[in-house]
Amino acid sequence: MERNSAYKPLLATLVSSAFLTACSTSPSSTAQLSPASSETLTQQCEAFANQLAYQNTSILSVASVAKGEMSVAGKAIGEHCLVKGEMNRRVSSVDGKEYAIGFEIRLPKAWNGRLLYQANGGLDGSVKPAEGGFAGGPITNALYQGFAVISSDAGHDRPLPTFGYDPQARLDYGYQAVGTLTPMVKSVVSQVYGKAPDRSYFAGCSNGGRHAMVAATRYADQYDGFLVGAPGYRLPLAATANIAGAQVYASVPGTTQADLSAAFTLQERQLVSKAVLKQCDALDGLKDGLVQDYNACQSAFDLDKDVPSCSAGRDGSCLTPEQKTAVATIFDGVRQSNGERVYASFPYDAGISNQDQMNWEYSAPIKRDSGAVSMIFQTPPVELKDLSIRNFNGPEYVFNADIDELVKKVYATEGIYQEASMSFMTPQNPQDMSVMRDRGGKIMVYHGVSDPIFSVQDTQDWYQALDQENQGKAGQFAQFYPVPGMAHCRGGQSVDQFDMLTPLVNWVEKGEQPEQVIASARGANNPGGANKELPTDWSDDRTRPLCPFPSVATYDGKGDPESAASFACQ
Repeated sequence: MERNSAYKPLLATLVSSAFLTACSTSPSSTAQLSPASSETLTQQCEAFANQLAYQNTSILSVASVAKGEMSVAGKAIGEHCLVKGEMNRRVSSVDGKEYAIGFEIRLPKAWNGRLLYQANGGLDGSVKPAEGGFAGGPITNALYQGFAVISSDAGHDRPLPTFGYDPQARLDYGYQAVGTLTPMVKSVVSQVYGKAPDRSYFAGCSNGGRHAMVAATRYADQYDGFLVGAPGYRLPLAATANIAGAQVYASVPGTTQADLSAAFTLQERQLVSKAVLKQCDALDGLKDGLVQDYNACQSAFDLDKDVPSCSAGRDGSCLTPEQKTAVATIFDGVRQSNGERVYASFPYDAGISNQDQMNWEYSAPIKRDSGAVSMIFQTPPVELKDLSIRNFNGPEYVFNADIDELVKKVYATEGIYQEASMSFMTPQNPQDMSVMRDRGGKIMVYHGVSDPIFSVQDTQDWYQALDQENQGKAGQFAQFYPVPGMAHCRGGQSVDQFDMLTPLVNWVEKGEQPEQVIASARGANNPGGANKELPTDWSDDRTRPLCPFPSVATYDGKGDPESAASFACQ
């Protein structure tokens, strides 16, 4: 089945909207930003406890963290100052709860002159350690490299969707916390080091990737480089589509709402994974358990033809017609009653049998998406007598939802909710990144091909629209790296360990455009943590080049099949 054509409506929409914007978005010569310069902090951290100040900000503590108290991949992170605080504390007039934007900032003694905003995932709601580490098992992070790093809870102190009843908390989660924190952290950096950051970067994966994509449009004048992982930049629609997918699985005979996995079991998923590999593994010149050319695979693989159909009962060696219809519906992209896709389609990849796939498709609609859609993304939110999650019935919401109505509600405004979630959760005109481009900024985006919740095809459509908007020259400032086999941000049958921050910095500050990024597998003794889903016939330290789209890693026909040096991006 030809699947690339399935994405043309979205691409056409993005491209047509791009041409409605001003012609100033066409490519022009971009500035070359100068490198950052380092600075050594000589004062004791505690000396700043009563000195740091910024409007509407409370500094709660300033403390020293000794070298070696934190580490990454077995390497000691240097001595640094840990600043904890909050901004804009208030009591909501809607739910009576207290809200503030909590944060922590880590400031290295040996500072490289750079700031990194660490955008966190999920519903936010907690201040994660400000380390700046992303993708797979980390081999490095921004703090280890000498960046000043900030992390926040995005304006609410619990990772629960009930904050969605407060309109301001919705906006803070969507984008305003970033806009509030950015000038504050730059001021704190200036107060501590005696100068503002020379260069500022923004990075995150999943919802953090969404934050980064949003920042690349809303706050492009405040940051120089953006590292974007698995960007759920249309998160309200992705979550709604996942609910629709749960309804599709529940319709398969023999499946109960309490156990969606019966619709498409692990054994049956492995059957499909093997069929995908049989048709697509060698497209890059080597059968190695990785589908490098996933776009070509969508034409080479046909679910109906390449997977046996059951003539009797289900025994794991075939799929019933009802199963094939359900799987095809979900991978083609669930649709509204008018035939329009709710979100996007997903490419077939070997990772269809990843544990991550089943968690996101079978568990997340009930345990995650139901609350997020009903309380944060839809307007108005569902009614709860005490605004408490404990009185919310996720399964009832999911399996009784009218998908057409849910889609309408993520675009709706009403009463005190004056900004729809498809506004506050999304980048403004994502195909227009001219502000970032013209000031010399750069963006690097990576996305697992086997990501089951945010589609790599949706990201590819974005990049193609961006490229058309820039007359085929988006590669001068933007790169998109599909990661074959990788699940959501990490894991799966993939080489998911890589440092994309260093090449981003070199591109921004030295003009060195990356030609590839080397990624490695995480075997049993990997210092960043082992990936338990690696095939047993892979070497523990397999490497592959990640290639900027549209190039594909292709085997040279003679080299070590476990080494990236045997592949070229073509």
